[in-house]
Amino acid sequence: MTPILPFKIFVVEDNEWYGELLAHRLGQNPNHSVQRFATARACLEQLGERPDVITLDYSLPDAKGEQVLRQMRERLPATEVVVISGQEDINTAVSLLRQGAYDYLVKDENTLDRLWNIVGKVEQQVSLRRENSQLRQQIGARYAADQAILGEHPSIRQVHTLIAKAARTTITVSVSGETGTGKELVAKAIHFQSDRASRPFVAVNMAAIPRELVESELFGHEKGAFTGAVARRVGRLEEANGGTLFLDEIADLDLGLQAKLLRVLQEREVTRVGGSQRVAFDVRLIVATHRDLLAEVQAGRFREDLYYRLLGLPVVLPPLRQRGTDVLLLAERFVRDFCAQNNLPPRQLTDEARERLRAHAFPGNVRELKAVVELAVVLADGEQIRAEDLPLRPGCGAAGPGSRRSLRDQTTAIVQSCLDELGGDVLAAAARLHIGKSTIYRMIQQQELHVD
Repeated sequence: MTPILPFKIFVVEDNEWYGELLAHRLGQNPNHSVQRFATARACLEQLGERPDVITLDYSLPDAKGEQVLRQMRERLPATEVVVISGQEDINTAVSLLRQGAYDYLVKDENTLDRLWNIVGKVEQQVSLRRENSQLRQQIGARYAADQAILGEHPSIRQVHTLIAKAARTTITVSVSGETGTGKELVAKAIHFQSDRASRPFVAVNMAAIPRELVESELFGHEKGAFTGAVARRVGRLEEANGGTLFLDEIADLDLGLQAKLLRVLQEREVTRVGGSQRVAFDVRLIVATHRDLLAEVQAGRFREDLYYRLLGLPVVLPPLRQRGTDVLLLAERFVRDFCAQNNLPPRQLTDEARERLRAHAFPGNVRELKAVVELAVVLADGEQIRAEDLPLRPGCGAAGPGSRRSLRDQTTAIVQSCLDELGGDVLAAAARLHIGKSTIYRMIQQQELHVD
């Protein structure tokens, strides 16, 4: 459990009796740590302790209230300052509030109660900021490169290095790799390790959006822009402002929209569909695809100028079959996590199960491995996960050096066989094979698969 940090309060008041009164009242909360100062200089010398709130007497013997407030706001912009004065002067109050004072109080019989309420509000805000900061730290740790993308293979260590380099800059990142290799995890790792971690991370799968809705999805639309546009909608570029926009399966973007996206990225301004106002945005862009984008350019399906605009820092994720013993490291991690999440006793993979995992090609990559292992945990009768508990697809053994069929051909054959068995039911096939339905639809569209 995270310890509760004390709420630090500085009371700056030259009147000893009144200063003690304020300190006593604010100290009645056991979580408050109150320090009192009789001069501005004494308080300013201790600002390194980073108080959460300061009550500041406007008339101090060694400085004017405006001067002290200005120094406090410059050195500790997150610390709230409540100015307390013996005189009610509306002009002075307005001036101090404009300079950043949280509130302005006049000394009277209600000052203590009002100050108590104000400090209570500030404490709630500070508590919320601390919780958000802790949450960001937890998320950052979760998406540290070596935690988000597990593995010890040299190719994965190189991915870790590239993630760290990308996180230090705002360069566009292009992630490539087969389906299920973890492209979105790479994008999240870069975002949550960057200085944009507290801002939005917005992911868009271009292959999962109907073509006629992509423009509205990315750029937004105004009310009445088209049938069904009953209200203004902010697009994903605006939604990700200040943060990161992740465009998955970018190769599926229509050629006409590729030109619009290129213009928007160059100008850093977007115009909603049906609108005329240009809206500026600031996003870190990460794109991903399972295809060879350069081959798509050469085939005329992807704009060359957009290709070079998006290339940025390339990060290539290797397929699981090329990562050696990483398959066992990942399998053990998935077993451990699944057991913990479901309050199950620990499970262990037998030597035969480990060998079977090593021999499997895993065309669905890490996503397939995770699904297989979690189901094996459920199917196992005891503490041991046996080879027969692993629901591996037949015909997916690792291709030997003498194999004449490419992995892509094998994968296509497996998906086609599953579709035939299920009467062309794409959703059922996707669920059985643990792959995205958009992948199957895309293969059908490209005539790699046939559905009767």
